[in-house]
Amino acid sequence: MLLKAHAKINLSLDIIGKRKDGYHLLEMVMQTLELHDEIEISETEKGILVTCDKDYVPVDERNIAYKAAKLLMELKDIRKGVRIDIRKKIPVAAGLAGGSADAAAVLEGMNEIFNLKMTEKELMDAGLKLGADVPFCIRGGTCLCEGVGEVVTSLKPFKDHIVLLVKPSFGVSTKDAYGGFELDKINRHVDTDKLIKAMGENDLKGMSYFSRNLLENVVLRRYPVLKSIKLSMQKSGSVITLMSGSGPTIYGIFTDEQHAENAARALHKNGNEVILTRTI
Repeated sequence: MLLKAHAKINLSLDIIGKRKDGYHLLEMVMQTLELHDEIEISETEKGILVTCDKDYVPVDERNIAYKAAKLLMELKDIRKGVRIDIRKKIPVAAGLAGGSADAAAVLEGMNEIFNLKMTEKELMDAGLKLGADVPFCIRGGTCLCEGVGEVVTSLKPFKDHIVLLVKPSFGVSTKDAYGGFELDKINRHVDTDKLIKAMGENDLKGMSYFSRNLLENVVLRRYPVLKSIKLSMQKSGSVITLMSGSGPTIYGIFTDEQHAENAARALHKNGNEVILTRTI
């Protein structure tokens, strides 16, 4: 079985509190992209075998796709084995949910292959045990995600918009990004309701005012090069320019394909990974 594991961007990321167990309470508008990894899943006699076409991606218990398979085998007492072949196109440690998307695809694929008859809600509940972005990756599209990522509400689709992704040569640890965040120093939170209203009206200028990612306070301060990427993208004509997730990928939403292609050429330097894609 061949599945597409789609990347995502954050149209907003607000941190509104912190639980006693240390997890941050979030309010995020998330959007699926056409950019995807390819996941091929097949039944085997026993065990879990993961392969990947990128040698820097671990294929043992550290891989979240492996963890997803193991979780479902234990949860549903699956006696057979599974082989998972990953063809990576989503940059790693980029804030684009590449790992979470792979895990979501494994859960959905195994649900079909082993005829588990799990509902979307059951798959999302299982996915939350693997990572906060996995429930959204199972639902996909345009969603408001709340809590620690477990409350996912579908919104009016924000599809077919041109998106330029620029991932610099370094990655950012999600743990480090959240670890450096100081909630008590935030003066302005995201007005999520107004962002969703602007999205519903396809008002990109309105969206650009309300699209904010509070983790930029931490990550852009540590990596000033990200500020220059944002500035370059804005000068090239992006209507909305933001860091996705915990970074370091900066994305721009363009209304003109030529402007997006010009920006891609200008930013394809210093080891930057540059990808043109669309919202779906």
